[in-house]
Amino acid sequence: MCRNWQDERNSAALYQALARIEPNPRISRVFGKLAAAELEHCRFWEDRLQSLGHPVPPFRPSLRTRILTGLARRFGVAFVIPTITARELADRDRYAGQQDAGAAGLTTQERGHAAVMRAISTYGAAAEGQHADSAAESGDALGNNLRASVLGANDGLASNFCLMMGVAAGGASGPTLLLTGLAGLVGGACSMALGEWLSVTNAREMARSQRDRELAYAQGRSTWEHQELMLIHEAKGLSEADARRAADRIMAEDPDALELLGREEILIDSAHKGTNPISAAGYSFVLFAIGALVPLLPFFFMSRASGTAGCVVVSLLALFALGLLTSFFNGRSPLYSGLRQVVIGAAAAALTFAVGRVVGAVL
Repeated sequence: MCRNWQDERNSAALYQALARIEPNPRISRVFGKLAAAELEHCRFWEDRLQSLGHPVPPFRPSLRTRILTGLARRFGVAFVIPTITARELADRDRYAGQQDAGAAGLTTQERGHAAVMRAISTYGAAAEGQHADSAAESGDALGNNLRASVLGANDGLASNFCLMMGVAAGGASGPTLLLTGLAGLVGGACSMALGEWLSVTNAREMARSQRDRELAYAQGRSTWEHQELMLIHEAKGLSEADARRAADRIMAEDPDALELLGREEILIDSAHKGTNPISAAGYSFVLFAIGALVPLLPFFFMSRASGTAGCVVVSLLALFALGLLTSFFNGRSPLYSGLRQVVIGAAAAALTFAVGRVVGAVL
């Protein structure tokens, strides 16, 4: 219960901060209402704690909350929306197994909060006006680049760590280990960059193709266009009468009405919409190379045996640090994410080491 109270209090503090940061007054009010709802959840857990004779602890924002608030101030609210959405989904799933939370309706409310955050994310934090849309897309692009960077660094670290362990188990000398690690670094970084470039480019091309097909299909169906434009504006909060007037005005005056409809009907995946393929590839190359360099470092300064032991230590520490970073995107606790990363990386390295030992003995 104490943890539930702390989590809800952190969520309330984060939403209050976002309400102050968000320049769009309508979305700022939404964040304010979400903060008020989280404070209501806090009061529920406070009552539960007091009824059991436990004191309510003093509140101090968690490191995660302070970092997310700082990122929102620096890069915009859109930058942190995917992380907050993941956190709301995690809260919903956690409450699903708690009978008192379900009885109080907290599970349903957290599900609603996650839906609200997904809606805000879908419309780029619902920014109004060209400048606000550009800021939201910029925040999305920065967030996507950061996530790609963390994944790239993790791939470089894990793949080269396993490679070094396999070759070391086979009895390779120190210079051979260094050469193998450097080859794995360069080859892996190039492969990672190419894969990221192809992924983003293909996604953007597919989205454009879908939009073109939709616009071609939309020609000659003015009645359905009008109905769909009405629904779009109703979904954005207008009354039925206001939505009808807006659709009438667009169909009568806006020569780009079909383009607007196509943009609304086909919501391009936010993971690629604001991402530049070359930028994504560059981030992936650099971060993969940095991650792959970590297991190599001990061999520059130590003998083969000491370098192998040092490789294990620094690689596991780096895996734990990357796990902490991934907790900002997956909604899990930092400790859980860090330890999970270490366990999986260590298991992969152990398997590669065993294979290297067997193959080395045969050869």
